[in-house]
Amino acid sequence: MNIIHMKYAVEVARLGSISKASETLNMAQPNISRAIKDLEFDLGITIFDRSAKGMVLTPEGKQFVDSAQNILNQLNDLKHHYHNGVTAKKKFSVSAPRAAYIAQAFAVLSRSFDINTYEAVLDETDTYNTINKVITADCKLGIIRYDEAADSYFKEMLEKNNLHFEDITSFRYVVIASKESVLASKETVCKSDLSDLIQITHKSPYEATLLMSDGGNPDMRMQSERCIYVLDPAAQLEILSDNPETFMWISPAPDNLLKRHGLIQFELPDCGRKVYKDVIIYSKKHKLTDFDKSFIEILKDLSNKI
Repeated sequence: MNIIHMKYAVEVARLGSISKASETLNMAQPNISRAIKDLEFDLGITIFDRSAKGMVLTPEGKQFVDSAQNILNQLNDLKHHYHNGVTAKKKFSVSAPRAAYIAQAFAVLSRSFDINTYEAVLDETDTYNTINKVITADCKLGIIRYDEAADSYFKEMLEKNNLHFEDITSFRYVVIASKESVLASKETVCKSDLSDLIQITHKSPYEATLLMSDGGNPDMRMQSERCIYVLDPAAQLEILSDNPETFMWISPAPDNLLKRHGLIQFELPDCGRKVYKDVIIYSKKHKLTDFDKSFIEILKDLSNKI
């Protein structure tokens, strides 16, 4: 089957006439007519019914012409792609919990992206989804978060799945609130200081958000009898900034984020003393790119500052 013959058939179908097609294709009518007959013979179908009204597609012909048009479109795209010297974009991909310092690391790295050669993806999800995405190579890098007490369990799981792992940071959860909050005047913030305030938390207490599953950790949530359940990270920040009677549990946030939104954070010595870990993972078969290495370096640097 000849690609040129396919093009003739598509053009005849579009115009409904061999004579009109010959004008647009700058080809003699007999040549086009013969090409279509050869095409029909090769396929074993009748593409057109010839009539006084012109060339009318048969049901089989319509199906063929639709498929031929798709093939020609793809060939044109391919030709355009390589004619213009365009090569496939490289992919930088990270799957991680929604955490402020991780998003900031991605933002810092994005300043050096060449959008003509790189496609960048930050996929925010939970720990088990991240592990699965790295195993299946949907994402090259992953960051997982878990209770330090489960460290051996997760490390054994990662090892069995042939994944490299490296600790990024360990932390205890803190409380975040407006700098106008009554908490700001206290030298030490305790669990009892939260009871009269409004807690901002995620509607699903076991799922991560930007200010995070932080807000939903089972040993920390419901420190207040009044709660506002907020899914959107930006809305969480707006409410915390504008309402001094609100607070939220989070992993420690970078100073520039706190300053930008007029927020402060506190450690509570009498609750939430579990230690949590953020661990970066990737397949042992994956060779780290320069962007991968830069991201990990930025990530570590930011985690050290919080």
